[in-house]
Amino acid sequence: MRLFVALELSEAVRAAVRDLIGRLQRARADIRWVRPEGMHLTLKFIGEVPEEKLEPIRAALGGVASPQPVRLEFRELGYFPNERRPRVLWVDIEASDNLAPLAAQIETALEPLGIERENRDFVPHLTLGRFKSSKGVDKLQEEIAVLTSTEFGRIETGELFLFQSKLSPAGAQYTKLERFPFVRS
Repeated sequence: MRLFVALELSEAVRAAVRDLIGRLQRARADIRWVRPEGMHLTLKFIGEVPEEKLEPIRAALGGVASPQPVRLEFRELGYFPNERRPRVLWVDIEASDNLAPLAAQIETALEPLGIERENRDFVPHLTLGRFKSSKGVDKLQEEIAVLTSTEFGRIETGELFLFQSKLSPAGAQYTKLERFPFVRS
């Protein structure tokens, strides 16, 4: 099974992102857009694991804790690797100071199970789409330049989720397997 750990988004953030994507689609750039209903903030992509690892993963995630909820503000747009050669369009996330340590704690909890640590720094972002080619990039960047607002909402959460991802020609399908409250009273 293919697994990842993520934070859920509020419906208000999803609606703002849905509106943004609708506007940006008018540029007709060659992008495969992410469906807003499937959007989440990935904290750890686990990948393909045998089903017998599911219970140890659940146990490890059950021990993850933070003294307070995570606050996230969704604002500004960016590109990976950069604006000149974009491969991914994303929304930047300004996060409370406890988000990066929470992601690191998940890495540490899963490592003894043979799940490799990420070799890149954790960069919180919300993927909007992946460029298939450079067609329409200039028009898209013009559309982004005239946006009246680049604030897409905020959330505060004290829970993370273990998701299963099933790939299909229509796109990935995500199923929540379990909820893990991480704020301890």
